[in-house]
Amino acid sequence: MHVTPQQERDLIAIMQDAARAEILPRFRNLHADEISTKSHPGDLVTAADILSERRMTAAIPAVMPGAVVLGEEAISVDPALRDQIGLAATSVILDPVDGTWNFTKGVALFGMILAVAHREVPDFGVLFDPVAQDWVVAHAGQPTRFVTADGFSQSVHTSDERDPAKMTGFVPFEIMHRHHRQTVTAAMDGFASATALRCSCHEYRMIARGQAEFLISHHKPNPWDHAAGVVAVKGAGGVARFIDGEDYNVARPHGYLVSAASEEIWQMVADRFRFLQADAA
Repeated sequence: MHVTPQQERDLIAIMQDAARAEILPRFRNLHADEISTKSHPGDLVTAADILSERRMTAAIPAVMPGAVVLGEEAISVDPALRDQIGLAATSVILDPVDGTWNFTKGVALFGMILAVAHREVPDFGVLFDPVAQDWVVAHAGQPTRFVTADGFSQSVHTSDERDPAKMTGFVPFEIMHRHHRQTVTAAMDGFASATALRCSCHEYRMIARGQAEFLISHHKPNPWDHAAGVVAVKGAGGVARFIDGEDYNVARPHGYLVSAASEEIWQMVADRFRFLQADAA
């Protein structure tokens, strides 16, 4: 069952409520005991992440009856939950604060991500900016929209840039395998900018809105980071596939995902970074 217009409104309202109650009051106001690490020192989690996810997880079943709700922080505590993604008839996948590193540093470059998947296929996504109170929303097979809290809404489209020297791309250099870094640096040469915002939410928003041309994922493409963005990029006229050519699905745990403004750019980026495929597992 596809997400209805009313469900879309209700899901966004749940995100807005969590932002007001748990995230924005803690922005630039975090206490030391509200910040901890997960897999490595740069992988941070805060009280805002945990409490906003709990709040949304409790509210979503009333809007999406029967859906399995799976959030990044719950999966961090119990990694076995990751295996449920792709199995449920309908799942709602949450990243309560995407860009937590930026959030903890007081940088207003973070977002909230919500995706709905049917089995392995993402069908709906919201890329929400709690600070600006606007969002990019996408339904599979429909045009992606940019929406503001005052009701403004417009369809968006990916970039039509064709000159690599004028392209911007996002490459997570700092979390790639160390033995690839020199080769990755060489592959980045020739683009106007190849950087990382440390926030998938805003990286995907920029590609969908025509402000950047491509994104390469980490070798573990967590669906809470990518599922909504894939729907948004495709709905805006772009392309998103794994670098080996396989279509994106939320269940696949390994493999470099390439999202691009067009098929032409996808092919160019995939060709440049094809060497990553050798150790995508």
